[in-house]
Amino acid sequence: MIDAIKKLMLAGVGAAAISTEKAEKALNELVEKGKLSATDAKDAAKKLADDGKKEFEEASKSLEDRLDSMLKKLGRGQAERIESLETKVSDLESRLAELESKQPAEVAE
Repeated sequence: MIDAIKKLMLAGVGAAAISTEKAEKALNELVEKGKLSATDAKDAAKKLADDGKKEFEEASKSLEDRLDSMLKKLGRGQAERIESLETKVSDLESRLAELESKQPAEVAE
Protein backbone atom coordinates (compact mmCIF):
# COMPACT_ATOMS: atom_id res chain seq x y z
CA MET A 1 0.00 0.00 0.00
CA ILE A 2 2.82 2.41 0.87
CA ASP A 3 4.49 1.70 -2.48
CA ALA A 4 1.28 2.54 -4.31
CA ILE A 5 1.03 5.83 -2.43
CA LYS A 6 4.66 6.66 -3.21
CA LYS A 7 4.06 5.91 -6.89
CA LEU A 8 0.97 8.10 -6.86
CA MET A 9 2.89 10.99 -5.30
CA LEU A 10 5.78 10.59 -7.73
CA ALA A 11 3.33 10.50 -10.63
CA GLY A 12 1.85 13.77 -9.37
CA VAL A 13 5.28 15.35 -9.13
CA GLY A 14 6.13 14.09 -12.61
CA ALA A 15 2.90 15.45 -14.03
CA ALA A 16 3.59 18.81 -12.41
CA ALA A 17 7.09 18.90 -13.90
CA ILE A 18 5.76 18.07 -17.37
CA SER A 19 3.02 20.70 -17.03
CA THR A 20 5.61 23.28 -15.96
CA GLU A 21 7.78 22.48 -18.97
CA LYS A 22 4.82 22.74 -21.33
CA ALA A 23 3.71 26.02 -19.76
CA GLU A 24 7.21 27.48 -20.09
CA LYS A 25 7.40 26.35 -23.71
CA ALA A 26 4.01 27.88 -24.51
CA LEU A 27 4.94 31.14 -22.79
CA ASN A 28 8.28 31.27 -24.64
CA GLU A 29 6.47 30.78 -27.96
CA LEU A 30 4.11 33.64 -27.16
CA VAL A 31 7.08 35.87 -26.31
CA GLU A 32 8.85 34.89 -29.55
CA LYS A 33 5.72 35.68 -31.57
CA GLY A 34 5.44 39.03 -29.82
CA LYS A 35 2.05 38.26 -28.36
CA LEU A 36 3.36 38.46 -24.80
CA SER A 37 6.09 40.53 -23.23
CA ALA A 38 8.96 38.85 -21.41
CA THR A 39 7.85 40.49 -18.17
CA ASP A 40 4.28 39.24 -18.58
CA ALA A 41 5.59 35.76 -19.42
CA LYS A 42 7.78 35.79 -16.33
CA ASP A 43 4.83 36.91 -14.17
CA ALA A 44 2.60 34.23 -15.71
CA ALA A 45 5.25 31.55 -15.13
CA LYS A 46 5.60 32.61 -11.50
CA LYS A 47 1.83 32.55 -11.01
CA LEU A 48 1.59 29.10 -12.61
CA ALA A 49 4.42 27.81 -10.41
CA ASP A 50 2.86 29.28 -7.27
CA ASP A 51 -0.58 27.91 -8.14
CA GLY A 52 0.90 24.50 -8.93
CA LYS A 53 2.78 24.43 -5.64
CA LYS A 54 -0.35 25.40 -3.74
CA GLU A 55 -2.42 22.70 -5.48
CA PHE A 56 0.26 20.10 -4.80
CA GLU A 57 0.39 21.03 -1.11
CA GLU A 58 -3.41 20.87 -0.87
CA ALA A 59 -3.49 17.48 -2.61
CA SER A 60 -0.73 16.19 -0.32
CA LYS A 61 -2.59 17.38 2.77
CA SER A 62 -5.82 15.81 1.53
CA LEU A 63 -4.04 12.51 0.86
CA GLU A 64 -2.42 12.62 4.29
CA ASP A 65 -5.79 13.26 5.95
CA ARG A 66 -7.37 10.37 4.05
CA LEU A 67 -4.53 8.03 4.98
CA ASP A 68 -4.80 9.02 8.64
CA SER A 69 -8.53 8.36 8.51
CA MET A 70 -8.02 4.95 6.89
CA LEU A 71 -5.37 3.96 9.42
CA LYS A 72 -7.63 4.99 12.30
CA LYS A 73 -10.46 2.90 10.84
CA LEU A 74 -8.14 -0.07 10.49
CA GLY A 75 -6.90 0.29 14.06
CA ARG A 76 -10.27 0.73 15.75
CA GLY A 77 -10.87 -2.95 16.36
CA GLN A 78 -7.28 -3.56 17.39
CA ALA A 79 -7.62 -2.01 20.85
CA GLU A 80 -10.64 -4.16 21.70
CA ARG A 81 -8.94 -7.29 20.35
CA ILE A 82 -5.78 -6.62 22.33
CA GLU A 83 -7.79 -5.98 25.50
CA SER A 84 -9.71 -9.23 24.95
CA LEU A 85 -6.50 -11.18 24.42
CA GLU A 86 -4.92 -9.64 27.51
CA THR A 87 -7.96 -10.68 29.55
CA LYS A 88 -7.76 -14.23 28.20
CA VAL A 89 -4.04 -14.45 28.96
CA SER A 90 -4.64 -13.14 32.46
CA ASP A 91 -7.40 -15.72 33.00
CA LEU A 92 -5.15 -18.50 31.73
CA GLU A 93 -2.32 -17.36 34.00
CA SER A 94 -4.68 -17.42 36.96
CA ARG A 95 -5.93 -20.90 36.09
CA LEU A 96 -2.38 -22.13 35.62
CA ALA A 97 -1.30 -20.67 38.97
CA GLU A 98 -4.31 -22.33 40.62
CA LEU A 99 -3.45 -25.71 39.07
CA GLU A 100 0.19 -25.35 40.08
CA SER A 101 -0.78 -24.57 43.68
CA LYS A 102 -3.01 -27.66 43.87
CA GLN A 103 -0.43 -30.06 42.44
CA PRO A 104 3.05 -28.56 42.91
CA ALA A 105 4.91 -31.88 42.78
CA GLU A 106 3.29 -33.12 39.57
CA VAL A 107 3.74 -29.83 37.70
CA ALA A 108 7.41 -29.54 38.68
CA GLU A 109 8.20 -32.96 37.23
